[in-house]
Amino acid sequence: MIMRRRLLLAPARMALTAAVLAAGGLAAGGLAACGGGPGQPSNVVTVSTNQCGGGWQVAGSGWHTLEIDNQGTNGGEIDLVNPANGAVYAEIENSGPGTTNPITIDFGSGQYALLCLFSDSDPLPGSTVTVAGHATGSKAVLPVTYNDLVPYAKDYVTIEEAAIKVLAAQTATLDAAVHSAAQTGNLAAARRDWLTAHLQYETLGDAYSAFGDFDTEIDGLADATGVNSSQWTGFFRLEYGLWHGQSLTSLGPVADTLSKYVDQLATWWPTQQVPLADLGRRAHEVIENALQFQLTGHDDYGSGSTLASTAGAITASRVLLNLLRPLLVPRDPQLPEVYAGLSQLQSLLDKEELPNGGWVPVSQLPTTTRQAIDAAAGQVLQELAPIASITEPRNTANDF
Repeated sequence: MIMRRRLLLAPARMALTAAVLAAGGLAAGGLAACGGGPGQPSNVVTVSTNQCGGGWQVAGSGWHTLEIDNQGTNGGEIDLVNPANGAVYAEIENSGPGTTNPITIDFGSGQYALLCLFSDSDPLPGSTVTVAGHATGSKAVLPVTYNDLVPYAKDYVTIEEAAIKVLAAQTATLDAAVHSAAQTGNLAAARRDWLTAHLQYETLGDAYSAFGDFDTEIDGLADATGVNSSQWTGFFRLEYGLWHGQSLTSLGPVADTLSKYVDQLATWWPTQQVPLADLGRRAHEVIENALQFQLTGHDDYGSGSTLASTAGAITASRVLLNLLRPLLVPRDPQLPEVYAGLSQLQSLLDKEELPNGGWVPVSQLPTTTRQAIDAAAGQVLQELAPIASITEPRNTANDF
C-alpha cells in the first residue's frame, strides 16, 4: 500500500505556546518559563498511583517550580488545577515511571491541587494547597469535557458529509472530462476539472487518518514505489498523467478508480465517529501539512497547484475553528490573532493565483515571496498550537 504523508512535527498532544503563556493562558510543564518569569527554588513533589502530591507547599505567591517525581510504575498526565472548578494551570502530558518533570508557573493567591491521570487508573486528585495574599498569577483555562465536545463532533461529521458529496459530484465531472478528452483532445478542460475537484478534497482537512485507507487511495503520494507503480491511484496519479503527456485513453481507468473511491468515501464517512481530541488538533495539523509538503512543492506532480492546496488547508482549518468557536472564545485570548494569521497567509496566496485559474508553482516564486509565505505559515502554526491543548477533552473536578 502506498502511504500518503507522515508528519514529522506533530506530537500526540500539542503543548501551548509561549504567546499564550504570556497572555496568562494554560502553561505546559517544562515550557512555562517561556512565559516571562524565572522559577524560584523548586519543590520536589512525589506522585504515584496511590497518592497525588501529598502535602506540598510553595513559599508565597510568585514564580515557583514543582518538580514532579513519578515514583509509580505507570506513566500518565499530571495537571495543576484549580480544585474548585478543574481549570488547568499547567500540565505534564507524559510523565514516565521513575522520571521527574518540572511545572513552572506564576502562583497567584488562591487554591491549587495536582490531578494525576495515570494509565489504567481512575483520576486521582491531590490535596488542596492555599497560596495566601492578593497577588494575581498565571490564569487557568477551564477544561473542555467529553460531553462538551460530543455535539461538535456530530456537527463536524455532518459538515464533512455535505462537503464530500460536493467532492463526489466534482470527481464525477472530472471522470467524464478525462474520457471526453480522450475523444476530443480537450486537455485543458480535464486539467481544470482536476484542479476544482482536488482543491475541494484539500478543504476536507484529512488528518490523523480521518479517512483511513481512503486517503491513500484518493490522495496518496508516489514516494514509496515511484510514479510508475500500478498501485498508485488517486488525484496525484491523475495529475501526473495529465501534466506529463500520458495517453488520455490510459488515464480513463485512473479517473474511474478515483471516482469510485470518492463514492465509497461518501458512503463510509457518515458511519464514522470522530475522535474528540482530533477536532482541535486537526485545525493545526492541516496547516502544518501544508507547510511541510505543499509549500515545499513536494506534492507537485506537474500542475503547480500546491499553493491552491495550501488555500484549501486554510479553509479546512477555518471550518474547525468556526465550529469550535463557542468553546474557544472564553478560553483562548489569542483567538483573534489566529484568524488574523490565517487571513494574512491567505492574502499572500491569493496574489499568486493566475487569471486563467491556475497558480504560480512554488518553484517559480521569487525568493522573497516564498520566504514571506513560509514565515506567515510558521507564524499561524504558532498561533494555532494552543487550540489542541485547550480543546483536549478532560475530566473535571466534578468527575471525582
